Amino acid sequence: MSEILNSIKSKYQALGIREDVYREGEAVLSKLEARFREIDSVAEYNQLKVLEAFRKNQVSEACLLGSTGYGYGDLGRDTLEAVYADIFHTEDALVRPQITCGTHALALALMSNLRPGDELLSPVGKPYDTLEEVIGIRPSNGSLKEYGISYAQVDLLSDGGFDYDGIKKAINEKTKLVTIQRSKGYQTRPTLSVGRIGELIAFIKNIKPDVICMVDNCYGEFVETMEPSDVGADMIVGSLIKNPGGGLAPIGGYIAGTKECVENAAFRLTSPGLGKEVGASLGILQSFYQGLFLAPTVTANALKTALFAAALYEPYGFFVIPNSTESRHDIIQAITLGSEERIIAFCEGIQAASPIDSHVVPEPWEMPGYDSKVIMAAGAFVSGSSIELSADAPIKEPYAVYFQGGLTFAHAKFGILNSLQRLKEKNLI
Repeated sequence: MSEILNSIKSKYQALGIREDVYREGEAVLSKLEARFREIDSVAEYNQLKVLEAFRKNQVSEACLLGSTGYGYGDLGRDTLEAVYADIFHTEDALVRPQITCGTHALALALMSNLRPGDELLSPVGKPYDTLEEVIGIRPSNGSLKEYGISYAQVDLLSDGGFDYDGIKKAINEKTKLVTIQRSKGYQTRPTLSVGRIGELIAFIKNIKPDVICMVDNCYGEFVETMEPSDVGADMIVGSLIKNPGGGLAPIGGYIAGTKECVENAAFRLTSPGLGKEVGASLGILQSFYQGLFLAPTVTANALKTALFAAALYEPYGFFVIPNSTESRHDIIQAITLGSEERIIAFCEGIQAASPIDSHVVPEPWEMPGYDSKVIMAAGAFVSGSSIELSADAPIKEPYAVYFQGGLTFAHAKFGILNSLQRLKEKNLI
């Protein structure tokens, strides 16, 4: 055993990790064994849940073949959507490569289920940056605001709790849809657990039973044994190049929920009168199925990575959320580094540890959909895939970097160690 451990240590050194940084990592890792076992138990449960859905829907080799043209009668596409509906315990699901990203999936869900004169309410504060233009908080062509759909927002309390009094006052006769963002986005607030989301939905439904409750489920799938659709959400929405794609899906998004909500989304995605009946899957279905099958284990690796990052960085006095002792409800680890220089150095370390484009140096740039420059480190097999080892940060106060992903823990561990070393090499810690 000692021989293989020495060989591993030598390999880290060959890849440029100094001995002191390696020792720090090993010391941190030795304290996380119990937490890692908990993560593995959740992954095992979710793996069985996914397998159960595959078996129930009799997924066959024919389901992997796909279709062209209009896509009429696409067995694999329709079966995959039934599998998603069973996994998330919903009436229906829309899972398509024509959904280009998470923001597109969310925009599709909102635009298809809201009408002029309706109001959208966010009871958990400001949504993710790219949704600001979708809603019309920041002016943009084709926003909800341009179609006469108003928006109301209730911020979280200073302790991260729900402002129930404010929410009750905000709900009115125009409130048609409530959007709940599970993950923190570019904020240093706690991620919402499925349990807390259920409490919020129950409170809202008690005031207005017919309101549609939609949950932005990005980064949260398979982190817990339950999903927001298990606690009252009418729609859950996500991206396939995050958790449910398992690192294999090259594009795509999903909307799972009530029959009516999903049908509305399908008509908006394709055309009135066509809906789910069209939309060729081409040659992409095998990666969708296989990625979904692997997703619980891949998500577990990403969770271990986030936990390791928190435990490695918090002794240096950086504010990490969640910290190394808190429960986890998404795969994102926020680390407030306090300066642009530290953010850039961190991202350089992650990029240099990537299997793809490790020689590339990331730089902040004016990324579409954001209100400030953003730096992104993602040397991924799928461009922009945030279930793969990646880190990104807006170049603005409080200068927090958002780290996520890791198809394998061994690779992600190296990435985190490399980020720490880059900060040390530049005398930033």
